[in-house]
This record gives sequence, structure tokens and C-alpha cells, in this order.
Amino acid sequence: MKWSEISIHTTQEAVEPVSNILHEAGASGVVIEDVDDLSKERQSVFGEIYQLNPSDYPSEGVILKAYLPVNSFLGETVEEIKQAITNLVKYDIDIGANTISISEVNEEEWATAWKKYYKPVKISKRITITPTWEDYQPVHSDELIIELDPGMAFGTGTHPTTVMSLQAIEKYIREGDTVIDVGTGSGVLSIASAMLGAKKVDAYDLDEVAVNSARLNVKLNKVNEKVQVEQNDLLKGINSSVDLIVGNLLAEIILLFVEDTAKVLKPGGYFITSGIIQGKKRDVKEKLEQQGFTIVEILEMEDWVAIVAQNKE
Repeated sequence: MKWSEISIHTTQEAVEPVSNILHEAGASGVVIEDVDDLSKERQSVFGEIYQLNPSDYPSEGVILKAYLPVNSFLGETVEEIKQAITNLVKYDIDIGANTISISEVNEEEWATAWKKYYKPVKISKRITITPTWEDYQPVHSDELIIELDPGMAFGTGTHPTTVMSLQAIEKYIREGDTVIDVGTGSGVLSIASAMLGAKKVDAYDLDEVAVNSARLNVKLNKVNEKVQVEQNDLLKGINSSVDLIVGNLLAEIILLFVEDTAKVLKPGGYFITSGIIQGKKRDVKEKLEQQGFTIVEILEMEDWVAIVAQNKE
């Protein structure tokens, strides 16, 4: 089978929204080539991810690559992708050069080439994310290993917004907590919550593909007795009362369900939200405070922000 590789030169800020656009267009996985990965300082070495070839990366910005089947609808699909990316500027998202190129690859090449970019990575003090095909052995006795198959997920779990979310969950979750993961995507935040001691996790996503992906990853990591994945639009219609809510989403989406979060979160409970670009930090912070939240901690990594807020007692 023939596949078309679509390559988009953009910015770090636009990585997640562009990745989502590609996924909605039918891509089952996205390769991220970020020039900053070449100079990033790393605390530990885990496999070949640190043996990077500079020729694989752009001179600046980020290149996203996705693969779509070559068929009669390909031209129309590519045009829709281009338009959707251009529309991101309406949300004050910097899309950078926004140059798009198309090339054709054989299925055999596509099926294996992207795997070289994905190796085990230590995300926090206790959590390491590894692809299913890697034989990774824990370094510490209390280390938690999350296995993901990015071929069926939305990402590798190593983007700054996900990393900050996981670090915050590890810090603020308590044994026996009940958790809601809004916009679960691959399910990695739900899986981590269950492994870190949550007794019950409800994971929601509007996208049916995301729901199926998260369910597979939850089962793969053997936490399906704790984690329930369902299709839902943010927190609409949710009447439960929980200890912790996490949402790794764009700021514009976060602002839409802050009020519902305040209603669903128990007094004293924590709201961990990530996916916020620096320019939107004040908007999200002010919205949270208007709803009675106390800002407990603000995490920053590269151009991204995560906010931990506590619901009023």
C-alpha cells in the first residue's frame, strides 16, 4: 500500500494543535522533529533517543510528519489540513513558517522508520514511559513503567505539557483519590493516576478514536479495573464529586469548563491543567481565581505552562 508523508514546518507552540489536526485528518501517529532536542540537557540516559542525528532535524522550529493513505481523497484532505492549520492564528497560536511538503512512501518504510524516535524516557521521579517494543528494565524498585503504543495514540507522552501534568499528578495525588481526566487522548494521565494510588479514574474524550486508544493503553498497562474511559464533551453532564481533575488541553478549551470543574471538584481538591501557552497564562489564572480557586503552583517548561489550583474549602 502506498502512503503519503505530509511534512509541516511549524513552531513548538503549535505542535499539539497541529498534531490534533493531523490526527483528525486520519493520521494514526505523528513524528515530531524538534531542533531543541539536539541541545536539550538530560539528567539521565535512556537508550538511543539521546543518539540524535542533526541531519534529521530542522535548523529552527519543529517539523511534524504524519502519514495518510494515497487515495482519491488525498488532495482534498491535504487542503483541509492546510486550512485548519492556517485557522490556528485566530487563537493567537504562532504557526511559524507553516511550510507543507508531500512525498510518497511504501508501507514497509512507514511502519518502522518512525520507531527510531521513540525510546524509554524518565518523565518524573517515579514514572518512565516506554514504547511497547522496548525491553526496558526498571532502575529503581519504586519506578512506575507506563507502556504506550504511539501508533494507536496521540503522542509519545513526552511533550512538555504531558510531562508537567505527570509531575504535578505525582506530587498532588493521594492514595485512594478519585480522579477525572478531561480530554484523555492516549490515556497516559489516567494510567499514571491509577498507578500512583487513585482508587477510581474516569477518563473522558470527545473523539471516539481517542476513547478506543485510551482503552487499549489502559488494558495494556493493566489498570482497567481502576480506569473507566468514556466518550464525553469535557465535563458536560458529569455530576460526580472527585478529589482531583486533570486536563491537558489548549487554554481556550480549559476556559470553557473551569466553572464545571469547580462544581465537580470536592472542596480542597486539586485541578491540574496544562497545555497553556505563555501568552494565555494570565487568562487561565484569572478565570480560575474568579471561580474561587487558589493557585497552588505554576510549572513552566519551554514555552508551556501548567497550573495547579485548589478548589475553595
